Amino acid sequence: MSAFAAAVDTLFADPNIGRDAVYIADGGAPVLVRAVARRADAVTEFGDARLWSETTRIDLRVSEVANPRPGDRIEIDGEAFLVQGEPLRDRERLVWTVELRPA
Repeated sequence: MSAFAAAVDTLFADPNIGRDAVYIADGGAPVLVRAVARRADAVTEFGDARLWSETTRIDLRVSEVANPRPGDRIEIDGEAFLVQGEPLRDRERLVWTVELRPA
C-alpha cells in the first residue's frame, strides 16, 4: 500500500471526516461505504452574471466503489441522493468525487 493510499484510508476512517453511507449501483445490491461530504457552494459565470448555487459533492474511495455512474443512489444520514454527471477521479486514482442531487 502506498503512503497516499494509507493517508486516504486514515482520512475516510476518521469519524470527524468520513461518514457511513449506502451505495446502490443501478440494479445492484446495497453496499456499505465510507464517504467524505463536501457541501460547497458553486459560483457559475454566465455572461456578466454570476450565479450562486448549493452543491452536494462527496468523495468515495475507488477501492469501495469501482465505477460510479449517473443515476446510482447514495444514502447518507437518512437522506437519499442520486449521482449526477460524470464522477471524477483524483490524480492518484484513489478517490472519486461525485456530484449529487436529491433523490
